Amino acid sequence: MSVWHGALRKKKPSGGRKRAYRKKRKFEKGSFAVETTLGETKRKVVKGRGNTRKSKILSEKYACVTDVKSGKTEKVEIVRVVKNPANIDYDRRGVITKGAIIETSLGPARVTSRPGQDGVINAILVGKEES
Repeated sequence: MSVWHGALRKKKPSGGRKRAYRKKRKFEKGSFAVETTLGETKRKVVKGRGNTRKSKILSEKYACVTDVKSGKTEKVEIVRVVKNPANIDYDRRGVITKGAIIETSLGPARVTSRPGQDGVINAILVGKEES
């Protein structure tokens, strides 16, 4: 099953139905969200429109964590997912998305990248009060 982002299913401004005047097109095709978890590194490269490539992380155990005060960035191991405000179910299952709070050896950090779209986990250190 796939996701479709076409506009044929929508209604007209008057409230009437739109009639399908053509079939579905490949450029209207979407995909399901990649739910990045903690574990051995697994990536999936998908082909995009205009011959672009998108690297999606299925699972990862390292993150590039930046200390804002010193300006230093280090690649550190992720211990666990502390909190994910995006979805309470993601919180329970330990899914990493943008905005998730992860525990690292340097301390708690907030994810600033989109692992399912960017192909990397970037984070910034946060204080104990935010996690």
